[in-house]
Amino acid sequence: MSVEEIRRRLGRFGVWIAPATLLATPVNVQREQFGRIERLGYGSLWSGEVPANSPASGREAFTQHGVMLASTDRIVVGTGIVNIQMRDPVAMHGGAATLAEAYPGRFVLGLGGHTGDRPLNRLREYLDAMDAAAARWPFEIRYPRVLAALGPRAHRLAGDRTDGVHPFLQPVEHTESARAALGPDKLLIPHQMVALETDAARARGQARAILPPVYRNVETPYTRNYRRLGYGDDDLADERSDRLIDATLAWGDEKAVAARIRAHLDAGADHVLVHPLAADLPSAVDHLERLAPLLTA
Repeated sequence: MSVEEIRRRLGRFGVWIAPATLLATPVNVQREQFGRIERLGYGSLWSGEVPANSPASGREAFTQHGVMLASTDRIVVGTGIVNIQMRDPVAMHGGAATLAEAYPGRFVLGLGGHTGDRPLNRLREYLDAMDAAAARWPFEIRYPRVLAALGPRAHRLAGDRTDGVHPFLQPVEHTESARAALGPDKLLIPHQMVALETDAARARGQARAILPPVYRNVETPYTRNYRRLGYGDDDLADERSDRLIDATLAWGDEKAVAARIRAHLDAGADHVLVHPLAADLPSAVDHLERLAPLLTA
């Protein structure tokens, strides 16, 4: 499937649901809510995977995304992301290829989780091994691959080896810089956290309640990228500053939130994933329903 074809299938706006929300939701309720998301007109449905070193539990990613595909008829389903530390490259290709074969044109593999020494070399070797596994498959199965890439070196790797990038929890200015680095021929699918809340303190509190603290003197790909974008020590304190929260969280009424989501398109995104902060999955879909007239009509 070409980049132009997947752009057409995705449309402009999709949905990202937190793994913890899906873990807490029985599968029969998930099926109902995934059907609602599709009927609202969103073009895609994504979730992530609990990291390998996390004490939290989570549903297995390919099984969960298979439920998403089986519960809907046309919507594209993407992994955002599956972690390369959770399975070897043969298993990664096998899971992705099986879903892509079962649901033609409806599956996107987002992968990442490259940590430790020489993380991009590790990811490059992993992609090599995936390609070797695909070459041994009894028939060719193609599916788009996107990377959880934040910095310029990761963007170059994505441009060379995949169909694009899926940045997580980044401000609009990152979308602009990512498009400049990728050029026009690769997919750019940013995530946007949203809170339909007009009180600033309550909206920011919702974000801080689910985000891990950013500790001083602990450099991660996220903190390094925020620094590249001009955020400093005051922003990267134990709790993110109001300035950084406001840059990564779209909050306010429906018009204000929709305007922030659309700003990613203006900055060069192909498709924006809306992540509603809500107490449970039905409530999250209620928020998506309130936004739909401004996004999917």
